[in-house]
Amino acid sequence: MADRSQPHQVQVHSTHHYGGGGAKGFQQHQQQGPSTGKILAVMALLPVGGTLLALAGLTLMGTVIGLLLSTPVFLLFSPVLVPAALTIGLAVASFLTSGALGVTGLSSLSWVLNFFRRTSVPEQLDHAKRRVQDAASYAGQKTKDMGQEIQNKAQEGKRT
Repeated sequence: MADRSQPHQVQVHSTHHYGGGGAKGFQQHQQQGPSTGKILAVMALLPVGGTLLALAGLTLMGTVIGLLLSTPVFLLFSPVLVPAALTIGLAVASFLTSGALGVTGLSSLSWVLNFFRRTSVPEQLDHAKRRVQDAASYAGQKTKDMGQEIQNKAQEGKRT
């Protein structure tokens, strides 16, 4: 029973190989902590990040101070500034609307011009010419038929 009071040592053997196996893979697995490249990157970027954070804080402070100083001026001149801002805003909106409508008109004209260029104008003119000739010959034939009918009625009226 005296043997049982001593602690037992357990050895665990892994069957998984790291990084291609062998002693090299085992050494890569044993290496803990960040690599030298990561440490150098953090050391290089830490001053840059700190500088940018300080500049952001200074900018925020400057904005707040400027707002505190300019608020009384805005309140004092608001009867003039509000109509002026509305006028300028409406003028800018009208210029933008005018430009948008001009671009829309030009693109519409361009589309119509390209549509007429794509269609075969000579074929359409020939087709329209044939339709006019057919209508003229139909009207001529109808006129002849009506004239013949009137002539026949006139002859019948003479006989009676």
